[in-house]
Formats: sequence, C-alpha cells, structure tokens
Amino acid sequence: MAVMTTYTRRQLTDAPFLAAATGATPSRRPVWFMRQAGRSLPEYRELRKGVGMLQSCFDPELVCEITMQPIRRHDVDAAILFSDIVVPLKAAGIDLDIVPGVGPVVAAPVRTVADVRALPRLRPEDVGAVTEGVRLLTTALGDTPLIGFAGAPFTLASYLVEGGPSKQHERTKAMMHADPKTWHELLGALTDITIAFLQAQLAAGVDAVQLFDSWAGALSLADYRSFVLPHSERVFAEVAAAGVPRIHFGVGTGELLGAMGEAGADVVGVDWRVPLNEAARRVGAGKVLQGNLDPAVLFAGPEAIESEVRRICREADEALVLGARGHIFNLGHGVMPDTDPEVITATVELIHSIAPAVRPSVS
Repeated sequence: MAVMTTYTRRQLTDAPFLAAATGATPSRRPVWFMRQAGRSLPEYRELRKGVGMLQSCFDPELVCEITMQPIRRHDVDAAILFSDIVVPLKAAGIDLDIVPGVGPVVAAPVRTVADVRALPRLRPEDVGAVTEGVRLLTTALGDTPLIGFAGAPFTLASYLVEGGPSKQHERTKAMMHADPKTWHELLGALTDITIAFLQAQLAAGVDAVQLFDSWAGALSLADYRSFVLPHSERVFAEVAAAGVPRIHFGVGTGELLGAMGEAGADVVGVDWRVPLNEAARRVGAGKVLQGNLDPAVLFAGPEAIESEVRRICREADEALVLGARGHIFNLGHGVMPDTDPEVITATVELIHSIAPAVRPSVS
C-alpha cells in the first residue's frame, strides 16, 4: 500500500540529522533525545496542567507546541512528534487510557481469537488531529527535521494481552507459544494499524520515522525471530516507498541487534548497555547507529557527562571503521522526568563541539 499524499516534503538534505541518517557526512555531529518533547521541561508541565496525556496527543496545537519546546531550548538536530505508542489503538476505538504513574491500561485485554478478530482497523481520518499537528510542525520547524513514530506490533500486543505494563510478559509469551496461530493473527492486525499510523504521518510530511519496540528485550533471539521479526519487517517494507530514513529501537535488545538490523530499518538505535563499536559488529555493516548515553549519566555532573559523551563519540567513530554508515547521538533510552533542562542544553553543546564521525574512504 503506497503512501498517498498531496504534500511536498521539505527538502532538508543539509540537515545534520538527515545527512547522518542517510550515510552522508553531517556538518556537525547530530543529536536528539528520545522523550525530549515534554518530560523534563517546566514549560511542558505548565502546559499540561489539568490536561490528560491522551487528550494532549489529540490536540494539534498542543502537539505542535510541545514538540517545539526542546527545539527552542536545546538546539537539537531533530524534533520527535509528541505522541504515544498507544495513540493509534485509542484512535481506532480500543478502550484504553494512560494512567499517571502506571502507563497504558486496557479495559478489555485481548486473550482469544475472538478478541483478536474484534479489533478495529485504523483509518487515516481517525488520526486527523495527529496529522494536523504534523502539518503545523512542518511550518513551525523551519529547517529542523521532524521524526514521526509508532509502537512496534510486539510492544502494542504486550499491552493489549497483559492489559497494561508488565515486567514478565507472561500472558504475552504464553499466547505466543501455546497459540501461535492466534498470536500471528494479532500481530498481523497490529502491523496493519502501525503501518496505517506511520503512513498517515508520512503523508502529512514527517521527515523520518522511528519504530519503538520498547519491550522486545524481554524475548530470546529465537522467539524474536519466530514471533516478531516478520511483522516488523512488513512495517518497514510498507513505509519504504516514502524514501525517508527508518529507525528501529528497543530497550535491552543487545542480544537482538543483529535480527533487529535485518528488519529493514536504515538506522538501528542502541541502548546504553552495548558499546557502539560492539553494536556495529552485531548489527553488521551498512546501517547507521543511533545512541547511546545512559540517561542516568545526566545526573552525574559535567565532568562525568563529558567523559561519557567523548567515550561514546570515540566508539561511534570506531563503529564507522567497522562498517557502520553513520552515527546519530542520542540517549540509550528516554530523558528522565527529573533531568535538569540546563544539563541537557549543555550536553547538546558539547556533542556539537565534537567533530562528526567520518567513514573511512575505500581505496
């Protein structure tokens, strides 16, 4: 299914983030942070007073303003759309809410084949508020690229099957192994929803997309290959025609990096547990790497932050020697809510002061 749009995407080939994401040499080492939109910013907390998370995600003006806040404050090289991975599920009509301090909670968990077959489809008009937010942003951002995103089918399935966040994912894994036919039917339905959500964002003008498989690290490599990888592959294949960088990220996925690299993304996000040079070996040549400062280091003071940032940049440069196509600096997960915004700004300035990684020439 091709991306249908009348929108002419902004031409931002000189943007450092897009240069690095496509294997070119950026003018400076690009950096953006997951969960930079909101979380730690006082202006975000002020704006969100009395407004629920999902309510915020379906308000185009709020989406635009919250997405813009870290761009104004930190001078990061890309914006990430303010949204949530359960937004397309809510938009399609699934009864869920994001409970403060808990996370997404599903009113009627999906446990049977009948539950799976009752799942609604997502239509582009269901996420019209999100796409309107994207259109506002493509004007407001100027030359800064906008990253759209979605939750990967496995991570969405884990919320639906468990009924909310889970540490062990026991019901999810039980369905995978005890009833693989129902499992794959569920993942197929969620893959359709994920593709529809990403294609709506692409049609509205996002410059890159990131697929978050937040809970994939709970799986063995064998289970990931059997029960998850084919569905993630289909997501990336269906959005390839848009011609924008595709990023894949999960937490605790060090043992899965090779398989995640096979899913079809151009950029593979790496959490803080695996050094980037080792990640390059696991992912294999030809992919851009993104990451991977431990978010907790931002609480450790300027000397520790500088030491860690410079280490990661050295490892990123080594990754290019090992065959990686480029590096985008990021955290190894999201910004923590209590992070000092001034520390984030200073960290961005430090990263920008370090010369970008350059791939060795092939003689």
